Amino acid sequence: MQESFDYIIIGAGSAGCVLANRLSEDPTVSVLVLEFGGSDKSIFIQMPTALSIPMNGTKYNWRYETLPEPGLDGRRVNCPRGKVLGGSSSINGLVYMRGHPRDFDEWASLGAKGWSYANCLPYFQKAESWTDGGDTYRGSNGPLATNAGNRMKNPLYKAFVEAGHQAGYIKTEDPNGYMQEGFGAMHMTVKDGVRWSTANAYLRPALERPNLKVITHAMTRRILLNEKRAVGVEYDWNGARHTANCRREVVVSAGPIGSPHLLQRSGIGPGAVLSGAGVEVLHELPGVGENLQDHAEVYIQYACKEPITLNGKMGLFSKFLIGAEWFFFKRGLGVSNHFESGGFIRSDASLAWPDIQFHFLPAAVRYDGKKPLKGHGFMVLTGPNKPKSRGYVRLRSADPAEHPDILFNYLDREEDREGFRRCLRLTREIIAQPAMDRYRADEIAPGKDVQSDDEIDAFVRKTLESTYHPCGTCRMGEDDMAVVDSELRVRGVEGLRVIDSSVFPTEPNANLNAPTIMLAERACDMLRGRPLLPASNAEVGVAPGVGVTQRSAAPTRKTSP
Repeated sequence: MQESFDYIIIGAGSAGCVLANRLSEDPTVSVLVLEFGGSDKSIFIQMPTALSIPMNGTKYNWRYETLPEPGLDGRRVNCPRGKVLGGSSSINGLVYMRGHPRDFDEWASLGAKGWSYANCLPYFQKAESWTDGGDTYRGSNGPLATNAGNRMKNPLYKAFVEAGHQAGYIKTEDPNGYMQEGFGAMHMTVKDGVRWSTANAYLRPALERPNLKVITHAMTRRILLNEKRAVGVEYDWNGARHTANCRREVVVSAGPIGSPHLLQRSGIGPGAVLSGAGVEVLHELPGVGENLQDHAEVYIQYACKEPITLNGKMGLFSKFLIGAEWFFFKRGLGVSNHFESGGFIRSDASLAWPDIQFHFLPAAVRYDGKKPLKGHGFMVLTGPNKPKSRGYVRLRSADPAEHPDILFNYLDREEDREGFRRCLRLTREIIAQPAMDRYRADEIAPGKDVQSDDEIDAFVRKTLESTYHPCGTCRMGEDDMAVVDSELRVRGVEGLRVIDSSVFPTEPNANLNAPTIMLAERACDMLRGRPLLPASNAEVGVAPGVGVTQRSAAPTRKTSP
């Protein structure tokens, strides 16, 4: 079976759904979207509080796993990626954080021309509909609904923000606006109590267009090349092999694991890697699959003196009541991801912008929902957000069903090991402030006996987990290891682009869903040959003390535990 389309998009994830909507706005072009996953209509996807279920199952998750990580005593680490309409935006933690403006200026300085903050901000705004209305920094009319959850009704959220202030850091009114640095509310992609994935925000409104065709449960085997031009794709669907021809461009949006894996299966990548897997080298491109990076974190947990935490809601009957209230009324605890406050700080006075992020959770539990504390507790999830360690994604064979080798090389660099030591000690200092006295009991993890560098390092090696923010494997730039140029075109191949977080040169200092959606919005204007939105002249907030002190304000209370 053969069909022809103007655009073929591989992957209906955070970027692919944006592309499907924006490209099919033009009724004169035809668009095909191939997605290996299926429907996203499960209650466990749509109810925000149920996030751990799709994130840790196999139905909606590729369930990738790393090779034994040398820096983690040989542990293998879970690397979930969405296998469903909406991709990882349908199984993630729903956090909406853009990153610091300087993260995007850093991209531009590394060869991603035109991707500075001034260029990116208009597309953040275009994508977003912020519940409190638009301003110089926030959007009000975009498809992606964002809000502040239950607005920190649980007193622990505000206590954590106040503790950060007492420890010497400023409060920020909006970490996605003028000032990222500081402590304050965190935002999420939720609309009327429902997870607002890119499937809900972008794809579903476009499905009735006659020029858009979406095929689910379709496994893309390879991109078809004619000399150095992408002319179509080969995919398996419904028990048969199919070919789709492309008149304009093939767009790979399979994510930071799937995109380099597909390029490599198609004969595009490092020659030695491809040859070793039995794949003919059609276009030597050494950077494909390299430069893999990820945010990693540890959990710092405390027992809570008062019975106000989510640990009291872990029983089956409590979960039933939460689910019923959400199902019938779209309100209550079910509408939140429960990461409603957090913070961004600099680990060192010399840094120009934050490199540490805190997620606060009024519960002591793991991401997979297992092993909750018996009793009440809370925790801080933290890690260095500008990691220096780099890994890779490398195919094992031409079989698309065989997962590639994945190695993040966590803690390979001393800067990252020192970063975790600082994260742990700074977190303890914050939790030791008077604002937490009413709630703070014993430190559960790592425990008060873990104090020296060696003890902290051992704890980190044993407990470090991915924050599920891989990126960088099809890096944007101009040097020989860059995979795509600044217009996201695969270098040396016509009619082929990569548009997802795999093109990020470096990790933004935040969760990756928001910048991925921004990237896709801007890329759509490039694909359609439309003028890019004018650059913003919005001012970037600089916290007091930058270049002089690690604190962004004078401590108001004790500065050591």
